[in-house]
Amino acid sequence: MFTLMLRLRTPNARFAGLPEFPYSAHYSDVSDGEGNSLRMAWVQDGPADADPVLMLHGEPSWSYLYRKMIPVLAAAGHRVICPDLIGFGRSDKPTILRTTAMRVTSSGSASWCSTSWICGG
Repeated sequence: MFTLMLRLRTPNARFAGLPEFPYSAHYSDVSDGEGNSLRMAWVQDGPADADPVLMLHGEPSWSYLYRKMIPVLAAAGHRVICPDLIGFGRSDKPTILRTTAMRVTSSGSASWCSTSWICGG
């Protein structure tokens, strides 16, 4: 039997009008490791066919951390991709605290990358 993982989802309105962050979010559903899914967000800028630069944040941050770097790298001709890892920013936040929290985050991130067109999947 699967446990339904409860999650919080920050309303998009909370991200409106952020200074120096004009990027619209893209979303993918990723596995929570228990048969359910969580929504993972990312932003991107630059030419779609350019070499990608993948920018991963740490705790307790999100893609907003890179607001000064994204336009510089995009102007240099790179495709800049900044995901919000599960639990942060525009991505879903699991409400169950347990020792598998990092497993959910890492498996969700790997699932997002391997199944999305971002990483060639």
